[in-house]
Amino acid sequence: MSIQMTHRAGPETKSSGSSAAFPEVAEPELRRVQDTIITWFEEAARDLPWRHPNTSAWAILVSEIMSQQTPVSRVEPRWRAWMDRWPTPADLAAASTAEVLHAWDRLGYPRRALRLQEAAEVIAADLDNQVPETTEELERLPGIGSYTAAAVSSFAFGRKTTVLDTNVRRVLIRLFAGRERPTTSPGRKETAWASGFVPEDKHVEWNAGVMEFGALVCTARNPDCPACPLQDICTWNQLGRPASATKPKTQKWAGTDRQLRGAIMDVLKAAHAAGDDRHGVSLDVFTTSVTDFDPTLAESLAESTAAAVARVRELSADKDRISRLITDLVTDGLAQQIDGRLALPNR
Repeated sequence: MSIQMTHRAGPETKSSGSSAAFPEVAEPELRRVQDTIITWFEEAARDLPWRHPNTSAWAILVSEIMSQQTPVSRVEPRWRAWMDRWPTPADLAAASTAEVLHAWDRLGYPRRALRLQEAAEVIAADLDNQVPETTEELERLPGIGSYTAAAVSSFAFGRKTTVLDTNVRRVLIRLFAGRERPTTSPGRKETAWASGFVPEDKHVEWNAGVMEFGALVCTARNPDCPACPLQDICTWNQLGRPASATKPKTQKWAGTDRQLRGAIMDVLKAAHAAGDDRHGVSLDVFTTSVTDFDPTLAESLAESTAAAVARVRELSADKDRISRLITDLVTDGLAQQIDGRLALPNR
């Protein structure tokens, strides 16, 4: 397993944070943490395809967008299919929005697919089809935030950046600050504090290693502390692993608008695959009451599309709610409505 990288030799640095929330870390302790994480990563890292040598910066960017709030096990097959179909930004930029949303499949948060295509359009039209290297340039692309920009700049180009996803933040907060989990999002003080832990040498391995360590060992709910090679110096472990005073917010799924939006999108994707979306799916199949519903509306659809429609109707019989969510999908650019019919965007 390997990662593309460029090393620049130099002295390792230590944190310059001074507040109680982000304490100073002694150089010997920091060196041990860095060496341990990097060594662990070399031996235990998962063999993910976007970590292979010669993986393009575009492929790494796609993997980062897909992996946001989505398990790697779900991302990998979609990423492989995506890269086979659209190996460069120009390829994705030329695709129809309907095809892009259909290929996104069930990764969730489909607006990510739209933003990714918008970024591809900018890269293809303005940047000679080349993903930019620096965080500043990357953040100018549609839908690319500070985390994604830092990750792509590090993993694709070997630049020294501070990559702060939830896993990285949790590991650092537990090791050095003794808290169970970080705040919802990093502030300037935390970002500056974390940047002091990134070594001049092997900074790519450090960024990837801490992230992987948080994903596999120092996990959110059931951390494997007995197997942790840093348990003897982990501040949180030494304090008896105190629970946070506030419980983490968990996103419900069953019965939510998000679940129902996804079910409506499934109808449009099924219709697209079956050819039912040539003229769109009648809004009546979604919003007509049970007593007034005409079965022939569904009978005219392909079996897969009809099954997806049945799922929407099973989840909710509230036509006002469904109508509201359909309007939201159209507003978000995820669907188009023409003459009382709904389909994936055709542009």
